Amino acid sequence: MPTFGVQGLDVSGHQSGVDWLQQWKMGARFAYVKASEGNYYTNPLYGSQYQGARNVGMIRGAYHFAIPNWSSGADQARYFVDSGGGWTPDGHTLPPVLDFEFNPYEGRTIGGFYFGNTCYGMSPSQLTAWVKDFGNTMQALTGRLPVIYTNTSWWRQCLSDPEGFGDYPLWVAAYPGVPTNDAGPVPSSWETYSMWQYSSTGPFAGDSNVWNGTYEGLVAFAKNGVPPAAIRAIAELRAVTPALGSATSDISCGLPGGGCYQGFTFGAAVWHPATGAQPSFVGPIRDAWAKTGFEGGRLGYPTSSEICGLRDGGCYQAYQRGEILYTSTTGAQPSPFGEIRTRYRLAGAENGVLGYPTSAEICSVTNGGCYQSYQGGEIMWSGATGAQLTETGPIRTTYRQAGAETGVLGYPTSAKICGLRDGGCYQAYQRGEILWTTATGAHISRSGGIRDLYRRTGAENGALGYPTSAEICSVTSGGCYQSYQGGEIMWSGATGAQLTETGPIRTTYRQAGAETGVLGYPTSAKICGLRDGGCYQAYQRGEILWTTATGAHISRSGGIRDLYRRTGAENGALGYPTSAEICSVTSGGCYQSYQGGRIIWSAATGAQIG
Repeated sequence: MPTFGVQGLDVSGHQSGVDWLQQWKMGARFAYVKASEGNYYTNPLYGSQYQGARNVGMIRGAYHFAIPNWSSGADQARYFVDSGGGWTPDGHTLPPVLDFEFNPYEGRTIGGFYFGNTCYGMSPSQLTAWVKDFGNTMQALTGRLPVIYTNTSWWRQCLSDPEGFGDYPLWVAAYPGVPTNDAGPVPSSWETYSMWQYSSTGPFAGDSNVWNGTYEGLVAFAKNGVPPAAIRAIAELRAVTPALGSATSDISCGLPGGGCYQGFTFGAAVWHPATGAQPSFVGPIRDAWAKTGFEGGRLGYPTSSEICGLRDGGCYQAYQRGEILYTSTTGAQPSPFGEIRTRYRLAGAENGVLGYPTSAEICSVTNGGCYQSYQGGEIMWSGATGAQLTETGPIRTTYRQAGAETGVLGYPTSAKICGLRDGGCYQAYQRGEILWTTATGAHISRSGGIRDLYRRTGAENGALGYPTSAEICSVTSGGCYQSYQGGEIMWSGATGAQLTETGPIRTTYRQAGAETGVLGYPTSAKICGLRDGGCYQAYQRGEILWTTATGAHISRSGGIRDLYRRTGAENGALGYPTSAEICSVTSGGCYQSYQGGRIIWSAATGAQIG
């Protein structure tokens, strides 16, 4: 007989005439009575045995012997409850038990039904699902998950030792050959057992058992389902955590996943089979946990105490699915598991550029995205882009001024990347990027024809350098332009995007009114390599030609330009223009001067070299 815990027994229809008073005098304080089997048998002695145990003061309960290949778990659970397997929180009714073990009818056919092998002819997944079906139905009918009675070797053999049953109290059967307090191994879903059936041959009638805890714990288990492991863990936590103060409530269970808690003056002890007992102190971290839904929310149960001594006097507490971080300046903010938290930790968490969170994770923004704010910026997430960091600074300011994720750029697709030419930085987004230098500030380069051309010219490493303005639209003919250190790019629907580099050609173009003047939008970039080292740029209504000797001059569409081109333009006798086209002379005529002469035009004569 084990030398710890509370002794008890279990009986069935095989034990008639049990002397319950004698069992009490021998030390038994609880009893389980078989109520049913399959959906075809009820113990004819159940009523007298169940009441006999109670009459002498024992805490008692009922068990059901499962025949899983006979009918469903739900069907047998209902049959069990109808046969006496209920539960009430009166302190002397133990929770119902599912007896799930070796097939007693292995290899036999009875009444035309073949009972199968020791595993009832069922696969591990089928047996696992059957137990869940039984357990869920019992919980719905009685408010309690059943105790699982089993043998470790059979459970491993027939169910392949599945996880996921830690919420069910365990009653393990193991018969050692010599007196011992060691029940041996338990299935992997459990750390320990609630009850141990250690003998089928005495000292008590039927089978002999021990409750793994105190009598007070057994009463609590009957009353509100406190597992012995929770009682021990909370007691151990109290011993090493005097800061909780005095207990203000009993241990209560029934929390999600089989959890329990006990209230104290300065907080609570919270227990779960997977996390053990952890303190939850009154204060901002607990308040933030409450806002997430306590253990039933996104964070789950705590997995540590509050830990302080972080940067800037910060504290944190870890949970199953995240943590809560606190400082006096930021308050307590949750950091739940997910891509945002992963990115935050990669950035150094509170010790990195972001510092502490200043908000919870906020979702349901554009396109189903989420974000969380921090002292040094924020992390934004969408399904298309993943989680990306946006640091406090001019790039983030420009992004927010442009509407952030709801604006022209959409969500970020990278973090800020520095080390560019002239000490520049950039950050990429779904529909463009923002580039920054100390000389130019931060400017958007949004997706489209202008950005495509900018990138083809080498972006910040090319002739244009960094942008010095955003893209500005709603100009003449619905066009747009963007300015850069080395010029600008102009776009219209008719001409596409064209580069206008800083220099005399661009100066002349702007003096002539740029896109609103006689030339309209550019239709090419500046092209050099002409005669005498000349260059030109074409426009909707003409071109500008330049050499060091002549400077930059407009050759606008019309009769004068047509004749100039017929003479070979800069390669002909006239060479390069040395003036613009000058009109309003006698008779409304116009002329333009060239290195080799001039062209005169009037309505009466047309264009003539003169």
